[in-house]
Amino acid sequence: MAAQSRLPLYLAAAYTLLALYGSLYPLSGWRDTGVDPFVFLGAGWPRYFTVFDIVANGLAYVPLGFLWATVFTPRLPAAAVFMLAALTGGVLSFGVEFTQNFLPSRVPSNLDLLCNTCGGLLGALAGLRWGRHLLDGGHLHAWRERRFLRGVSGDRGLVLLALWLLTQLNPESFLFGNGNLRSLLGLPAAFDFKAGHFMELEMATVAAQTLAIFLIGNRLARNHPVLLPLALLGAALLVKSGAIMLLMQSAMGFAWLTPGTLGGLALGLVLALLALGCNTNERLVIAAMALMLATVLANLMPDNPYLEDSLRVWQQGHFLNFNGLTRLVSALWPFLALPWLMFSRTKQ
Repeated sequence: MAAQSRLPLYLAAAYTLLALYGSLYPLSGWRDTGVDPFVFLGAGWPRYFTVFDIVANGLAYVPLGFLWATVFTPRLPAAAVFMLAALTGGVLSFGVEFTQNFLPSRVPSNLDLLCNTCGGLLGALAGLRWGRHLLDGGHLHAWRERRFLRGVSGDRGLVLLALWLLTQLNPESFLFGNGNLRSLLGLPAAFDFKAGHFMELEMATVAAQTLAIFLIGNRLARNHPVLLPLALLGAALLVKSGAIMLLMQSAMGFAWLTPGTLGGLALGLVLALLALGCNTNERLVIAAMALMLATVLANLMPDNPYLEDSLRVWQQGHFLNFNGLTRLVSALWPFLALPWLMFSRTKQ
């Protein structure tokens, strides 16, 4: 596959890993019950299930089939592409359901396997029909080539931005609070909560991450080097608001808009505009330093009791696995972005 056509492969690999983690979350308490792990295949339908479960399990595997069909399209005949993409979804789903036998918080289900496999089949069909738009000569690929940094570095950068937008779906974190490893490691907060101190840390963290994201978007933009980063930040704010309203069933979609986040956004944008006077490599260094600062501050932030009170009444329900997924991506994202910044430098 040509270098400029690797975006579908990166997206397919990333989506597969995310689906695997989300399906096995929380990945703890492994045990062998002694029950035949294949017995779920011949069991009756689950006693309790909802339309939401069926639709969600089917839709979750549609992108998987679509992306893998797109990856296989340049190399194989159409029939082989369809069979291989559909088989990828089916094998992944079977592997997940089989593994769930050994997790106390999960129950393997033949209905989930059927829904996932059907979703993968639909995605494979869609990939055969429209997947080439992502490849060389396709409309989406041509648009991507006009608007964004070309080559492998550009492809990886776009995947990073997609993952960053995914992190905004985590209602447990404050705005742009990525890189917080305390929740993953079960570590206590470094400081007790004090409103004034919390606001200062929040403003500094949001400002540093805003600066980093703006400069990453600037590096990826082939044209509109200011408009694209601004649109990216605007999209993140909309995603954050939508996540609060949907996942927490709250009308307070702008609960993230605090004096600290507002001041941090303004400060970060001012610093980003000033950084535009530097050359490309200098901007990348500034972005890396800002990202490291934001990560350190996110780990030093005290727990917000107001956010904790809101989360206590939040019934995660169907979104438990999805929330675990966004929490992981949010914690690890800065450590994925830093190597990209290092390898995106230009030759002087």
